Amino acid sequence: MDKQGEAYWKATLGLLTKILAVWFLVSFGAGILFADMLNGIHLGGYPLGFWFAQQGSIYVFVALIFVYAKKMGEIDRKFDVHEE
Repeated sequence: MDKQGEAYWKATLGLLTKILAVWFLVSFGAGILFADMLNGIHLGGYPLGFWFAQQGSIYVFVALIFVYAKKMGEIDRKFDVHEE
C-alpha cells in the first residue's frame, strides 16, 4: 500500500476511534458507570443518569451518525477518493 493509502486509513481509523469513544462514554459511561453521579441533576423532571440511559443516548447516537458522515466526507475529499 502506498503512503497516500496508509494516511487515508490512519485518518479513517482515527475518526472511528473518536466516534466509538464518544459512543462508549455516552452509552456505558453516562447510562451505567456515572449514573449515580448524574442522577443529582434533573432534566425534564427525571434524573440525568436515567435520561441518558433511556433517551439521551439515542440523541447522541443520531448526532454521531451525522458527525461521522460529515467528517468522513471531509477525509474522502482530502485524499481525493470522494464520490460525485
